[in-house]
Amino acid sequence: MKKEKFLLLVIGLFLISSSTSIAQVQGLDENKMRAQQQSEGMSVNKPEFDTDAYSKKYRKVTKDGAVMQAMELMQSENISKYSYNALMGNNLTEKPFKIEFKNIADINPEYASFDALGWKKKGTLYIYINEKHRNAPPEAIAALLAHEAIHQDEFASLNEETYAWTLEAATWMKLAEKNQSVLKNSSSLVTRENMLKKLFEKGDYTNKYIKKAVYTNPGYKKLPTRSPGFEDEDL
Repeated sequence: MKKEKFLLLVIGLFLISSSTSIAQVQGLDENKMRAQQQSEGMSVNKPEFDTDAYSKKYRKVTKDGAVMQAMELMQSENISKYSYNALMGNNLTEKPFKIEFKNIADINPEYASFDALGWKKKGTLYIYINEKHRNAPPEAIAALLAHEAIHQDEFASLNEETYAWTLEAATWMKLAEKNQSVLKNSSSLVTRENMLKKLFEKGDYTNKYIKKAVYTNPGYKKLPTRSPGFEDEDL
């Protein structure tokens, strides 16, 4: 009888010790995860985004939770509300955009370095975000989508790109104000957004320097100055 009591006592002490160790490990893991999230520019004060809760709302646009989260941010700010509505269907085609992450080089090797690519097929607008940006902060993806939503037809121009770049910069600035840790994120998409932010600030929050960057971009050298909806030369 005494042996049984002793064994029960030993087992009980072992379980208590094990539980304490597990709790300590879990605490260390949580702290490590929070530190990693902060270094990556993620908001550690919000619960993990619930993709299932938004899948019905965005089912005609995307199946990707990262895109859904970015679009929720777009909807929350006036600066990106027009682009959000365009993505949802209030655009020239009167149909929602289709958005997904994709290895853009699969479409054409010449597009490998593109951050995103707009496409129109059978009356539907598509946005393909470079797969390398999948883990970028939602604020950066939202800014990129604010830009891409401006492109709604087969025509492009320097004026249109200037407007889209400027809107992207303004959206990034607004969203980063609420989560400034994203400014230090090491992703290549954040590097792009911070570059646009500097040009926007340098131009005293006008498109002055963004326009110069667009007009001297070798990728746009074949674009006309104007396109439908962007005819104003002083844009």
